Amino acid sequence: MATVNALAISFLILCLSSLSITEAKGGFSLDLIRRDAPKSPFYSPDETYHQRVTKALKRSVNRVSHFDPTIITPNTAQADIISALGEYVMNISIGTPPVEILAIADTGSDLIWTQCKPCTECYKQAAPFFDPEQSSTYKDLSCDSRQCTAYERTSCSTEETCEYSATYGDRSFSNGNLAVETVTLGSTNGRPAALRNIIFGCGHNDDGTFNENATGIVGLGGGSVSLVTQMGSSIGGKFSYCLVPFLSSESSSKINFGSNGVVSGTGVVTTPLVAKDPDTFYFLTLESISVGKKKIHFDDASEGNIIIDSGTTLTFLPPDIVSKLTSAVSDLIKADPISDPEGVLDLCYPYSSDFKAPQITVHFSGADVVLSPENTFIRTSDTTVCFTFKGMEAQSIYGNLAQANFLVGYDTKAKTVSFKPTDCSK
Repeated sequence: MATVNALAISFLILCLSSLSITEAKGGFSLDLIRRDAPKSPFYSPDETYHQRVTKALKRSVNRVSHFDPTIITPNTAQADIISALGEYVMNISIGTPPVEILAIADTGSDLIWTQCKPCTECYKQAAPFFDPEQSSTYKDLSCDSRQCTAYERTSCSTEETCEYSATYGDRSFSNGNLAVETVTLGSTNGRPAALRNIIFGCGHNDDGTFNENATGIVGLGGGSVSLVTQMGSSIGGKFSYCLVPFLSSESSSKINFGSNGVVSGTGVVTTPLVAKDPDTFYFLTLESISVGKKKIHFDDASEGNIIIDSGTTLTFLPPDIVSKLTSAVSDLIKADPISDPEGVLDLCYPYSSDFKAPQITVHFSGADVVLSPENTFIRTSDTTVCFTFKGMEAQSIYGNLAQANFLVGYDTKAKTVSFKPTDCSK
């Protein structure tokens, strides 16, 4: 794993009850709450909009190391709730009776974990710790169980129970018992789903720069212990989300599972998911990008050369590609570029009401995704607007600003990702 995020997909706020997983087979949808939106516990009313934008952009830059293949090793964690808390938060319930926890939902990590009693060395959190002794459905996993071997970073305790360890890039960590438990998800249609025997980490030794408003992680990645994978046939490997733009007055986005997660109809384009290591991440193939009529080809057009991630704000590409992009963009904008006052972004302009961005099309394998100006430029202050693609010598990432107002569907069975232009506020 690498550093923890932040879905972060910071990703979802739900209300929870009980229902068997078979009753969820028809599909269900959940609210996604951006971490700095008014409905989020991370929201600070004292911050201006532009301060929130700047923090999100800086978290995005910090998050890149989460996906860098030179950093991903067996001894590093696959989530990033630390220096770059996920961009979305999620309320789920654990146990019987259900206990609500607030976690960071992350398409860039797998393991679900929360802080548990007894917490011998734990970071401060606002909510009570989960008490496994008060749950009738909690069960520690044995060292020789199939579930224990499904997660790479495990060891065996003196009591012959399975223990997990998650270490993050800034030396934050979570250690505890790997167990199975009932996880309950709410639904926008009032039909919550109780998922039985879900593998999760019950943390007893956790510390670092975790925020006290978050009690753990909900991994939505492609690995064997992620929530998406563990839901298995009940959702047919399908989920989708629709992210409202950063400037939208509507703070709730949506994530859909099962039949609700199918993306179809007019305007849908589909590209293959590429199987690569680590299987946590969702790899696509980016072939080229068009700015107006000028097409810029990706130097490394090998399969799986970019990750799509809901928890990263910006889109990161190799510096030489972004240099060509910014040159092509500048040629079509009738204004002189200025430096980003925060020193984060590569191309900025003075903001005016008549600022007009050129059309940009992202050419994935088999799928041409036509972006709108709200995907490619963001106001970083009252007087500045900046390009949302940034050059960096790291793993390329297709971020959430580029995904706003698209219904983005993942089919892990068919190995595809689909895009459909959509007004996500409706």
